[in-house]
Amino acid sequence: MGVKAMLPSYELGFYALVVTCAVLYSGSDIFEASRDSMNRKAFRDGIKPGWHYFGRKMDVADFEWVMWFTSFRNIIIFALSGHVLFGKICSMIVPQHRAVMYMIYGVLAVLGSMGLVYLMIILSHCLVLYSVALAKQKWLCYVAGLCCLASFKVEPFGSWQSGFVTGAFDLQDVLFYGGCTFTIMRCMSFALESSKKEEGIYSIFDLLKYNFYLPFFFFGPVMTFDQFHAQVSTRELRRKDDEMKNIRVNALLHVGAIVAVDIFFHFFYILTLPSDLKFVNRLSDWSLAGLAYSNLVYDWVKAAVMFGVINTIARLDHLDPPQPPKCITMLYVFAETHFDRGINDWLCKYVYDHIGENHDNILKELVASITTFAITALWLGPCEVVYIWSLVNCFGLNFELWVQKFFQLGPFAKLEAKLSGAMSRRIRAAFGAVNFWAIVLYNIPALNSLEFAVLVTKRLLVMGFPVSTLSIWFITYCGVQLIKEREHILAIEEEEKGDKAKVE
Repeated sequence: MGVKAMLPSYELGFYALVVTCAVLYSGSDIFEASRDSMNRKAFRDGIKPGWHYFGRKMDVADFEWVMWFTSFRNIIIFALSGHVLFGKICSMIVPQHRAVMYMIYGVLAVLGSMGLVYLMIILSHCLVLYSVALAKQKWLCYVAGLCCLASFKVEPFGSWQSGFVTGAFDLQDVLFYGGCTFTIMRCMSFALESSKKEEGIYSIFDLLKYNFYLPFFFFGPVMTFDQFHAQVSTRELRRKDDEMKNIRVNALLHVGAIVAVDIFFHFFYILTLPSDLKFVNRLSDWSLAGLAYSNLVYDWVKAAVMFGVINTIARLDHLDPPQPPKCITMLYVFAETHFDRGINDWLCKYVYDHIGENHDNILKELVASITTFAITALWLGPCEVVYIWSLVNCFGLNFELWVQKFFQLGPFAKLEAKLSGAMSRRIRAAFGAVNFWAIVLYNIPALNSLEFAVLVTKRLLVMGFPVSTLSIWFITYCGVQLIKEREHILAIEEEEKGDKAKVE
């Protein structure tokens, strides 16, 4: 009822005006703070020379973003361009063997970039998990897979294995742990899908073709084995209507996003500012709220660009990879909060949905979410910040269900039934606004720092109460109503498509 209910156009216009003014006001404060702090000694490491002709320096605090467009740029262009050309030739000449060709190219690329010892480490883990898959026991696949994952994420086992890789260059650690951990997730997917296979088992070459598909190898996303195997086994390669046009449009959008982020980093130092808590503490509550929100939006943009580029390559290879993450601006529910949809799909299929089933039972949901976040913590690398992030997000996910179950009780259900659809939507949006800021505050420790998260929480909920707290809550309420309106439009479009399909 909350999504399908309509609101008057003038009310939605008022919400849009409030949100726009708030974003502009908060943005102007962050811009002034960035301009005034450009030459601070405390920010020397995070702000480097940029556009001299505009008199602006650039925020370079994000290691990943800088890595992609400096030391890793040429490697990305060379390796992926080679894959695209190689894949195009193979799809034209031997489409029935294109998966084998992708595997050969991927193995050679990994060998050339990381060396023979690294390749042997990867192959050894593949062989171990393939051997486990032969037993067709799910519990054994989970145990073996998680132990292999822990061997890269828990010391001293991780350092022991990385010590075998000789040579040294800037990206060695990034490529080592990225390739290894994604390999383990893929091998676990292979083993679990093999255990469900009624007759026989997939071959070791099926696993190698799956694991050494280069676009996914080092940085994902993780595509479950059943989907990958079905798609690369298709011999008739046909494009959907306007598929190439959509690929070109998406590629241009990603280039535009990269340029936009580069411009943004010259005028808004959203990553470097939170590193100096004394300076940030002098900012207004609006600026702090804008900084916290901007950190989440930026991390979404970064994930969307990385996975978007990789997904574009995969679509050129006639695959349908996991979609980029849903923008943080367009959600207010913990169940939809994820920055890597591939890992999220993997966790949902093999852990969360497997244990939680239909997610109506509170106890099963609690066990499912705890197990999911425990595996996620191992995947991210056990440390204090990861533990805190996992704990609060696990609580948020379960608290949503508890509140939902509470308001489904008889008295509340009867009360809501008496309300109009529009009023019900307004009440739900008020709770959604609180949830929105819970998502922001719970994810800031992992994206920035625990100290900054604590500072923002104190300023917005304690020191800023009631003026800042209630005003920011109201602005967020307006934003949630705009999100709900988009969901309302999409719901109508889906219904129209369904009705049209029935008629046809």
